[in-house]
Amino acid sequence: MNGGAMKPVRVGLIGLGVVGCQVARILTEEAEALQARTGIPLRLEKVAVRDLGKERDFTPEGAILTTEPFDVVNSAEVDIVVELIGGEDPAFDLAIGAARKRKGFVTANKLLLALRGAEVFSAFEKSGARLGFEAAVAGAIPIIRSIRESFSGDQVELIQGIVNGTGNYILSRMTDEGSRFEDVLKDAQALGYAEADPTLDVEGIDSAHKITILAALAFETVVDFSDVYTEGITRITPEDVISAGELGYRIKLLGIARRIEDAISLRVHPAMLPQRCLMANVNGPFNAVETRSKRAGVSTLVGRGAGGGPTATAVLSDIVSMARDIASGGGARMAPLGSPVGGMEKLPVIPMDELESEYYLRFTVPDRPGVLAQIAGALGDNGISIASMIQRERMENQPVSVVLMTHNAVEADMKRSLTHIESSGICLAPTMIIRIAENDRD
Repeated sequence: MNGGAMKPVRVGLIGLGVVGCQVARILTEEAEALQARTGIPLRLEKVAVRDLGKERDFTPEGAILTTEPFDVVNSAEVDIVVELIGGEDPAFDLAIGAARKRKGFVTANKLLLALRGAEVFSAFEKSGARLGFEAAVAGAIPIIRSIRESFSGDQVELIQGIVNGTGNYILSRMTDEGSRFEDVLKDAQALGYAEADPTLDVEGIDSAHKITILAALAFETVVDFSDVYTEGITRITPEDVISAGELGYRIKLLGIARRIEDAISLRVHPAMLPQRCLMANVNGPFNAVETRSKRAGVSTLVGRGAGGGPTATAVLSDIVSMARDIASGGGARMAPLGSPVGGMEKLPVIPMDELESEYYLRFTVPDRPGVLAQIAGALGDNGISIASMIQRERMENQPVSVVLMTHNAVEADMKRSLTHIESSGICLAPTMIIRIAENDRD
């Protein structure tokens, strides 16, 4: 291939934030090196920003700047549109506009694909335009490409992982230092790992967006974001972290999607992982995604899941892939999810109450005789047996913490037990409940 004789593939960029600046810098300052590696000449043609006068880490020279994002989509001088503004509006209309004009579209927008994915995927299928969204999940970890291509001849049964770097950074610091959630969150915000409003990260919503996308891809089904059970990490305390360690576990925020015969389970919540397992030792802002498939068994990918560099790397991988396709004249194109959305069966989602797990429970109760018997009795009445117990040293006239590990139990039975225990008046604070990832039989 004679790269010098080829017509450049022209890129339009919408958004010049942290990731956008990295992408723009690579496309301009490293254009020759990029062409030497890929064989494709790429040119940043147009960039849409909200404020032309704002100071930025990088402003590309030679590219036309505009404040109108639809100018990028509608420009006859742009072959590939890269959307890095996030959110649903106007990102959805930008995506649909690119599909109608048969332009390549690259996005890191997990919220858009989680909430409006079926519409976006269908639009690109119908138009035959290219859609790349590797950067939407787990940064530079190539999990989208792995599931869509590497596992296309296999059947994925489970996909789970740490897919939010902010939550993992907080839990890692709490584990290593015994720090409180609130204190570590402030540090994470100061370091740029957490947003000023960290709700999406610490309440598990960001992870739920990502598990929605992964489940649709892995199980070839339409997934409604509202079907993902979501629970965050804000109630985790240093005492829970210490108790987990004493019991041989580490606490991680997991996204879990599992196929069970002709149905699926979808959930995000804190979970206790055995200290010896690989994922329990993925710390700081790193992500890890594990797939279990019928033939290949267990595979785990680990890497930086967020930030300008890793996300820009994933964006560039989609740009290069599309540019190669354009340069070669195209040909048959894979549907964005591997299979056409219109032909997918919407698999039923198993209610959380029907799933089974082992549990960690921490009760805050008065230091008086008979309390433990009441707790054990309520659990036993619902068929839940206790596997082990930790009771902290007693301090006069102070509440005590009773930590229990249970054998496998149905979620609905556990909820019924806790309702009974808390309604009895013996609990001085809400009960902490964390599911155990080991021997997870749902």
